[in-house]
Amino acid sequence: MMKINVTEANEKLGIAVPFEFVTTAGEISAVHEDYSFDGDITVRGECVATGRGYRISGRISCTKSFVCDRCLEQSAVQQVHDFDEAYQKRGSGYNEDNQDVNYFDGDQVDISQMIRDVLLSDQPLNNICNADCRGLCPKCGANLNHGDCGCDRTVIDPRLAALQQLLIKK
Repeated sequence: MMKINVTEANEKLGIAVPFEFVTTAGEISAVHEDYSFDGDITVRGECVATGRGYRISGRISCTKSFVCDRCLEQSAVQQVHDFDEAYQKRGSGYNEDNQDVNYFDGDQVDISQMIRDVLLSDQPLNNICNADCRGLCPKCGANLNHGDCGCDRTVIDPRLAALQQLLIKK
């Protein structure tokens, strides 16, 4: 559990109180079938008492491991994700219908669910090892990142295929 005690922030109104947590993907249920987070997930940030509530912001650092969607090789990439959320104590007299604010009870804010949501929602739709990945040859299946395979990969527009046949007959 990643719980931030807001008592110190209440004593230092408007001053950032730092925090740091180290967790794993399994501890916060940040598990996905297409990729995994290897090793430790480090969360560093600060909590500021604003008078009406608390502003909790920071950065998540992790290593994502996956199989590249283009070349099918195992890859790993370092990731950094920023977060910035507003929290209010439940029953503090303010409007609790505000959808832009997270609510908590007691003197501790549990940010585990928020960290999980940020990690999973910030992932790209495609897992690509790098922007220059050339993928696999559609003819022979060779990994084009390791060199050209020599296959003729010319794609002819099917609307012009009849003209191509005329060139072949000559």
